[in-house]
Amino acid sequence: MHKENSICGRKIRKSDAVLYALIYASAALAVFLILGIILYVFVRGVGQINWTFLTTASSFLKGTVGIAGNIVNTLIIIVITLLIATPVGVGSAIYLNEYAHPGKLVTLIEFTTETLSGIPSIIYGLFGMMFFGKIWGYSILTGALTLTIMVLPLITRNTQEALKAVPASYRQGSLGIGATKWYMIRTVLLPSAMPGIVTGIILAIGRIVGESAALLFTAGSDGKLAKSMAAFFGKIFESGGTLTIELYLRMSNGEYQVAFGIGCVLLIIVLLINASTKFLAQKFDVSAKG
Repeated sequence: MHKENSICGRKIRKSDAVLYALIYASAALAVFLILGIILYVFVRGVGQINWTFLTTASSFLKGTVGIAGNIVNTLIIIVITLLIATPVGVGSAIYLNEYAHPGKLVTLIEFTTETLSGIPSIIYGLFGMMFFGKIWGYSILTGALTLTIMVLPLITRNTQEALKAVPASYRQGSLGIGATKWYMIRTVLLPSAMPGIVTGIILAIGRIVGESAALLFTAGSDGKLAKSMAAFFGKIFESGGTLTIELYLRMSNGEYQVAFGIGCVLLIIVLLINASTKFLAQKFDVSAKG
């Protein structure tokens, strides 16, 4: 075989080289833009961050500017939303992928789920205000339930794709040695699909943390700290502004330095949550252990 006809001896065509260059340039541009935004926010806002800023609430009487209450409200909304949306979303994906027979109903459910993912958040806010707000008014619970509906399609679709990516031999081997279907799902399928499930949860957290339009209509903007443990647990039924709501209000008032400081805190919280979530995913990933 002549060298010019072999794979090793083939020359790279100019069109391929141009395409590779465009791909790498696009990737570099995307990374540059992301890093540029992060660096710009940190440079503008890092000077605002100090211990008082992180541990106190804003008070005109005391003359303090703080976001402690907004941080607590954000974390509470994240926890409540994920506690509801994660089991429902993962359970729905398991049913659609493992139990439901392919047909018009499954196709309709999948189409509806994809459609819900594209609805503007302001529409969810209006729905949450008219539906959940009639019961609990402006409260953290109202905002969390509204966000649950928003992120549920995201978690469901990502989990479903993660389950589809698990090789069929895993299912067949487990069932072949006498395991029940639920035992196979619980001990083989879910651990194998855990990285994909965690990806969906991380995307959901990002949407929860970055949401403001829907929460303006449902959660309110109060950034006060609870003064007792009883008040802390009762706070879910009261108005509570998240970091994004506070950032929006500060920008509206022209307090740009404070707004950029809040932006820095938001970025740090997202990075910490993503790192901890990926760490937990690796702990439960059976394919990495094997």
